Amino acid sequence: MVDIVRTGIGLSKTIRNVSRLREIVIVFAKHGFDEFITKNVTSLIPGFVLPKSTRGIRSELEENQIRDWNQIIGRRLKFCFEELGPSFIKFGQLLSSREDLFEQSFIDEMKSLRDKVKPLTFDELKDEMEKSLGKKLDEVFSEVEPGPIGMASIGIVFKGKLKSGESVVIKVRRPGIKKLVETDFSILSFLASQMEKVSEELRFLGISRIVDDLGSSLVNELNFNIEALNCERFEKIIQKYDKKKSIVFPKIYKEFSSSSLLVMEYFEGTPFTNNIEVKEKCENLAEILAEDLQIFLKAFLKDGFFHADLHAGNIFLLDDNKIGLIDFGLMGTLSRRSRVNFVAIVYAIINFNYENLVYEFLDVAEYDTIPDIDHLVHDVRVALNPYVGLTAQQTDFSEVLKITLTTLRKHEIYLPRDWYTIFRSFITLDGLGRALGFDFDVFSMLEEDIYQVMQESFNKEELIEEGLWTARDFLTFSRALPRHIKWYLKDWSRNGYAHKLILSGHESHLNNINQSLKFLGFIILGSVFIACGTILLPEAPILSFSELPPVVIIFWLFGLISIVLSVINIRKSS
Repeated sequence: MVDIVRTGIGLSKTIRNVSRLREIVIVFAKHGFDEFITKNVTSLIPGFVLPKSTRGIRSELEENQIRDWNQIIGRRLKFCFEELGPSFIKFGQLLSSREDLFEQSFIDEMKSLRDKVKPLTFDELKDEMEKSLGKKLDEVFSEVEPGPIGMASIGIVFKGKLKSGESVVIKVRRPGIKKLVETDFSILSFLASQMEKVSEELRFLGISRIVDDLGSSLVNELNFNIEALNCERFEKIIQKYDKKKSIVFPKIYKEFSSSSLLVMEYFEGTPFTNNIEVKEKCENLAEILAEDLQIFLKAFLKDGFFHADLHAGNIFLLDDNKIGLIDFGLMGTLSRRSRVNFVAIVYAIINFNYENLVYEFLDVAEYDTIPDIDHLVHDVRVALNPYVGLTAQQTDFSEVLKITLTTLRKHEIYLPRDWYTIFRSFITLDGLGRALGFDFDVFSMLEEDIYQVMQESFNKEELIEEGLWTARDFLTFSRALPRHIKWYLKDWSRNGYAHKLILSGHESHLNNINQSLKFLGFIILGSVFIACGTILLPEAPILSFSELPPVVIIFWLFGLISIVLSVINIRKSS
């Protein structure tokens, strides 16, 4: 969708409602973004005249030097998102979790959108629920409580009871939100790309850089079938390491679920948001959580699949002192290669080997130009060295993340989204431990598993597997190589065994060298003419211009012409 917009293949194919585009442009213009909206945008709306804001963004920044650019942009975007509805509010909420890309002042403005969700009543959603079920509610549920127990920009959550007697959670997607999100994100992508063309500041914020990223993430959240699949997949992974069966996952009722409706088991337990009550109910809670956290880390390091939003509201203490997990819409995935890099990076940190850390990180990081490695190693050492070896209680992981991201931004390096999700998940878990008063040293636990993972990475089975894949790649290459050599020799003979050397991308540099040589040549020639004329001057004093020998005047005239030509040549080239 977004790629179609960016490649310019018919905007009408992606922006499904011109009136929505008009509405969005008007709202953005009203809140100060009119100075960034180009004619490429307004020309798509017939008879449209772009309204002007009463106070521009740049003028506000000039009037009040105390407020920074990120805060001003964030505040005005917040007003736009609030006015434009659920999909834009969701976009703002996603932006609020991207400290890796934005300054804290911008993040703070976006965070205020987390409570700006439009409520919907049960009566407004009843038709949508029955449409998803394909039958009346009373044919499936003996009761559904009319008051929602949870509300988000994508879905509304109700408590109900099946005909068979089980208590369930019913999560229903907001009506029309899928089409609205697809339309709004296509428009938002187009607007972001156009606005960045006229503003260095907006380009630095990198809004268009993450529209694709967040758009794909939101598409997954819109499909509740994916959330159900995530729950089952994560449960299978965790069960491999959870020998005591201490972590419980809700049962998914697939026969009643769809892409817009999710029916799953209701946990009769206490959410960890009530941390005092949770601690009172379970005396050995710290021990249980430490064991469960170790299980999560093993699953992450060995399988690369993890819960990316494991905050207190998504964790329950059940009546049998087991831990229940919910909300599997946002999950993180790390490939095997990325896990190897991650292990190598943590191992480098443990051993204070910042050079290896930088090299491993650059294998997975995103950047346009190769940074100054020595400078980057120095900055990373300065940023991380004070914190290595401290306990969890001694370390503010949010501050560590902030310093690290500031260092990366300085070198114009960005974390891949999955990696940032990892660090945020660790910080969320650490924050949960602090809220409960438990000293969970996540990174020490990680260190324990890393040595085991490294050993397993070099076992016989792993090496055989790697060798087989390498042999397969080599075999494919060896089969293709003779054909390519044959084609190359045929083409070479067709050209009389002559090579054509094509240089591209150096034209401007060669032109500058050419112009410089011309300038130098004219100057040297002019100097020679002037010197020759001077040598031919008579020894007797010359009292007037008419006494100059004609040959001297000619040489000097040629010298002057050469100097003038050199100046003209330089002016043309610039």
